[in-house]
Amino acid sequence: MAATVAPQAPPTLDRSRRLLVLAICCMSLLIVGLDATIVNVALPSISRDLHAPVSGLQWIIDAYTLVLASLLMLSGSMADRLGRRRVFMVGLCLFTLGSLLCSLAGSLGGLIAFRMLQGVGGSMLNPVAMSIIRNVFTDARERAQAIGFWGATVGISFALGPVLGGALVESVSWPAIFWINIPIGLAACALTMRFVPESKADRPRRIDPVGQILVIVLLASLTYAIIEAPSSGWLSGETLGLFALSALAALALILYERRRVEPLLELRFFRSVPFSGATMIAVCAFAALGGFLFLNTLYLQEVRNHTPLQAGLFMLPIAGMTVIFAPVSGRIVGTRGSRAPLIVGGCGIVISSALLIGVSTTTPVWDLLLAYVIFGIGFGMVNPPITNTAVVGMPPSQAGVAAAIASTSRQVGQTLGVAIVGALAASAAAGAVAATHVQVSDVGWWVVLGCGLGVLLLGIATTTRRARLTAKRVAADAEPAQTERVPVGA
Repeated sequence: MAATVAPQAPPTLDRSRRLLVLAICCMSLLIVGLDATIVNVALPSISRDLHAPVSGLQWIIDAYTLVLASLLMLSGSMADRLGRRRVFMVGLCLFTLGSLLCSLAGSLGGLIAFRMLQGVGGSMLNPVAMSIIRNVFTDARERAQAIGFWGATVGISFALGPVLGGALVESVSWPAIFWINIPIGLAACALTMRFVPESKADRPRRIDPVGQILVIVLLASLTYAIIEAPSSGWLSGETLGLFALSALAALALILYERRRVEPLLELRFFRSVPFSGATMIAVCAFAALGGFLFLNTLYLQEVRNHTPLQAGLFMLPIAGMTVIFAPVSGRIVGTRGSRAPLIVGGCGIVISSALLIGVSTTTPVWDLLLAYVIFGIGFGMVNPPITNTAVVGMPPSQAGVAAAIASTSRQVGQTLGVAIVGALAASAAAGAVAATHVQVSDVGWWVVLGCGLGVLLLGIATTTRRARLTAKRVAADAEPAQTERVPVGA
């Protein structure tokens, strides 16, 4: 009879060691955050050097976010099972290697492939780093402060990305935007090996390979159909076939996951109105962000003929407002709930995108800056309540799964935002000369406005008393159900 091994308690580290672990985890978030905004600034230069059409530029962004979205939950499960430090180090190595290969890419196809490798590595960083922080910071108050520093790193990376990317593209060339990840990644990997303790879950969730494959098929077929539709035709057999494949994958995923003992996607959670709403709010908010950054980068550099550095400086108001208002939103959520931040956030996205409809080469700079400030306020307010709204009322044993689904929804939203806005802009430019295919299109700004409206309406609908009652019912069912569904001998 095999001996039963009791799960080990997480190691107790002194405060300086805990802060060092937090700094290492924030380094991973920094390079992932930088990568998103830096690449946007470099898109026009990449387009010229690699002769990339609009769809190619979309794939440079979406190849990364698509892989990231598809593998987030799998990476979290693997870290719980194999060891968080081990998976975190693999992620750092893959992300750093992908960055190096991206800088050496001589073709559009190669760059897209290496961006996918970055996505594989990135999926092992943020969710696993958060698990490491939760394991190391055992005191609730200290953990909340650590997560606050973690969240502030997002704003810092958002602020640094456009300016740093613009300076590197202008002074060196676009491959330089990937060089910045290499020393940070190598340093984080060495420090992780030396200072981060290993940890595993007491009872990790089972791997769900079928569910994982269905998620990949669903997201990949949907994204490919949207991006390639302007060139192949929205009603072509290829496009309709891909949309049908994504629909079948979604149906198969729902039917299969309902029968799983430990599913990749907990469908029971979606009976909670706040949880379902948070998922859709994340999709809408990050679709707005992805579409906004994509359109605005091309507008500033291709329509207004600004240099990459000038375009990066134009983005500072968005980053600054995000840094300022994200903590404000977090405090409001903690004291008064999520409704007010979500309403303000949705209004900010709607107003800013409305101001940008009809922009041209003669639009006054102050009008642009006003729109950027308002968008930054809106996005800064809307991001913190997403996770809180997703996990509200959930039992502690299910909060991590709920937060992982919310994080996946963020990446799905950004992927779809770039795909939809870029596809509609390309369709609007069909038949024009090649240079106009990267110009901003009003239809894209209307999409961003619609996403903001979705945030506003969902924010109101999911924070009512009746909505909160559905979350309580799901929470009451979830904890007993989790115990009952554990297979004997698991």
